[in-house]
Amino acid sequence: MKGKLYFLFLLILISCKQEESSNKVRTPSSRKVVSAGILTDATVESNSVASKYIHLEWPFVSKDEQLIQHKAYSLCYDEKHEQAKWVAYVLTANETISRYERTNDFNTDPAVKTGSASNNDYKGSGYDRGHLAPAGDMGFSSVSMIESFYYSNMSPQNPSFNRGIWKKLEEQVRSWAVLYDSVLVVTGPVLTANLPKIGLNGVSVPSFYYKVILDFKNNQSKAIALILPNVKGFKPLSSYVLSIDELEKLTNLDFFPELQDDLEARLEKNSSVNSWDWKIVSTHSSAKKSSNSTGNSDAIKCSGTTKKGLRCKNRTKNSSGRCYLHE
Repeated sequence: MKGKLYFLFLLILISCKQEESSNKVRTPSSRKVVSAGILTDATVESNSVASKYIHLEWPFVSKDEQLIQHKAYSLCYDEKHEQAKWVAYVLTANETISRYERTNDFNTDPAVKTGSASNNDYKGSGYDRGHLAPAGDMGFSSVSMIESFYYSNMSPQNPSFNRGIWKKLEEQVRSWAVLYDSVLVVTGPVLTANLPKIGLNGVSVPSFYYKVILDFKNNQSKAIALILPNVKGFKPLSSYVLSIDELEKLTNLDFFPELQDDLEARLEKNSSVNSWDWKIVSTHSSAKKSSNSTGNSDAIKCSGTTKKGLRCKNRTKNSSGRCYLHE
C-alpha cells in the first residue's frame, strides 16, 4: 500500500511541475506527413497491416516543435530539451525478427533543423544514451537500424534503468507485437520545467518515461499506458500501469485523437492490466551485418573499464576496440 501511495505522490509531483502547454496547432501538412510515415514504412509487411492504423494520428505538435518522419518511426523534436517529446511507430510480428545486427553507430540526426544532441553531450555524463524507439524493434531493415541510433531518438537514462526495467519493457512490447500481430507504440520522456541538464547543448535528464501501446482491432481494441521512474526498477511491469487519461494530464498529449469518440473514451479511461498477456515470447533472429557497421567481422572484448576499474565484459565490432558505452 505504501508503495502505491508513493508512486501516486510521484505522479502528482510531475503534474505540479508540468510546463504550461503551448498552443497546439493541427495543420494539414503535419497530418499528411504522419500518414505518409505509416504508408511508406520500410517493412516487409503488406499495406494491409499498416492500413488499419492509417486513420490514427500521432499526438499533436506545438508551434515550437518539429515533426520528423523517418523510415520506421516518427518523432516530435523538442528543442528546449534537445530530445524527442515522443516517438511513434507500428511494430508488426514479422518486424520483431532481426535481420540486421545492432550497429552501435550513434549519429546526429540530419533532419533536426536546429541540430540534435551529439556524443559530446553524453560523454562522461554518467547516463546511458537510452533509446526511445529501441534498436531491438528496428532490426528488420538496415535503414531502420541506422536511424534508430540518431541522437534525436536518445534520452539520458540511468544505466540501471536502461539496462534493467526499461529493457524488460521493450521485450514485453515485442512480445505483444508477436501475440497480437501488430501494435502501435508511442513512447517518450516526461519533459517538465527545471530538469537537470547535461552537455553543452543542455540535454534534459527526465525523471520519468512512458509507453503507450494500442492493439487496434475495431471494437475489440485495447490500449495500455505505463510510466516508469528513471531509476533501477524492482517491481513487476504491471505495477507501472496507469490510465491513458492520467498520462495525458501529465504529458499534455492527446494520444489517439482520431479514434471514434466512444472507443477513445473507453480505451483511455481504464488501466487494462488484465487485458494484456504479460508473458515474454522469444523472437527469432536471422541478423546479418549492416552496411553501416564498422570494425572487423569478429567481435572483440571491449578495452574500456567500468567505474569499479574492472575490464568491460561487452564485446564490440567497433574499430576503436571500445563498445558503445566506452567510445
